[in-house]
Amino acid sequence: TMELVKPLKTEDFIIQIAEHASPAKWHLAHTSWFFEAFFLEKAMETYKTKHPQYGYLFNSYYLQTGEPHCRNKRGNLSRPTVSEVLDYRKYVNEHVREYLETCSSEELEEWRSVIEVGLNHEQQHQELLITDLKIMFGQNPLNPVYKNSRRPAADPQPELTWHSFDEGVYEIGHTGGEFGYDNEFPRHKTYIHDFELANRLITNGEYLEFIKDGGYEDPRYWLDEGYAMVVEEGWNAPLYWELRDDGWYHFTLNGLEQLALNEPVTHVSYFEADAYARWAGCRLPTEFEWELASEPLPLEGNFVDKGYFHPAPADPAKPGLQQMFGDAWQWTRSSYAAYPGYETFPGALGEYNGKFMCNQYVLRGGSCATSKSHYRKTYRNFFHAKFRWQFAGIRLAK
Repeated sequence: TMELVKPLKTEDFIIQIAEHASPAKWHLAHTSWFFEAFFLEKAMETYKTKHPQYGYLFNSYYLQTGEPHCRNKRGNLSRPTVSEVLDYRKYVNEHVREYLETCSSEELEEWRSVIEVGLNHEQQHQELLITDLKIMFGQNPLNPVYKNSRRPAADPQPELTWHSFDEGVYEIGHTGGEFGYDNEFPRHKTYIHDFELANRLITNGEYLEFIKDGGYEDPRYWLDEGYAMVVEEGWNAPLYWELRDDGWYHFTLNGLEQLALNEPVTHVSYFEADAYARWAGCRLPTEFEWELASEPLPLEGNFVDKGYFHPAPADPAKPGLQQMFGDAWQWTRSSYAAYPGYETFPGALGEYNGKFMCNQYVLRGGSCATSKSHYRKTYRNFFHAKFRWQFAGIRLAK
């Protein structure tokens, strides 16, 4: 987490562009508060919070732990200062380390699962930190560079081909034996029909053909709510795209760049992904089709660990399914809902995933902002259909 904020100036820590994009300072404090509220205050009898109001300011949505501060006003707070937040992180970290170094094996076993959730929670916020910084810098006419990075050359892409999968009853979901979020359980049977999955993600160049063909002006391809968004928001391209006299550009964490046609298209909403799929005569995969296709593949890809902070093109010489992991979250046509027999985490941690199972769609695969050690093939990300600030892309099915 601290490595990710190294390139920032003090002013960068405070700004909140939208309600769903929190300031960097808040991410630093909230992840510390999580360990404080769910672990330290319960496990250490002698623990005292650094400030009695921090539980109010840095709670996100856990109503069972207390009333949270208004989500859309996180950027209004100049205090606590960045320095004070860093002191708070240090204070919490020191107490977590102290507990781990002095507790008994029985105490460790009692709190192991909570600590594990806290670590995975922090990795989620590392990803949100990157995407929130991008949307903040992306609103700045100076097109700031977050971090210079060298990326693979965008070579001509392999032809779009199809991989077939037979219908049948398959088991889906987490098998247990290692960490998983509650929404990945339980493993269960589901019927999947014959389907085909594209070998790679859709590129910027392919999406540009949709734009040139009037895709944003033709309601035939759009869900009704999606076309209403196009009209109301004036969408005519993915987020961060900009048409200039000499062609298309897009904002990246490397600054403003000319659009690389062979890189995967990202920062599209579910509505845009679905409309593109219809235009192409295809559809989006279900999350169950995606998981079935991913099971035999090695979990390798362009995760944040590579330091690109941007999706990479497919390898023209590589056969089979590519870009299944890393690069871009892949929209599925599956609504975010509970698996049969689903149970939430106990206590206030039960608010982590379950209460959001309404009006959202599942994304699979991770992205260039996801930590590899955080990701699993059963991982279920979820967002509202209109959101575009995540590294979300398109894989076709039929």
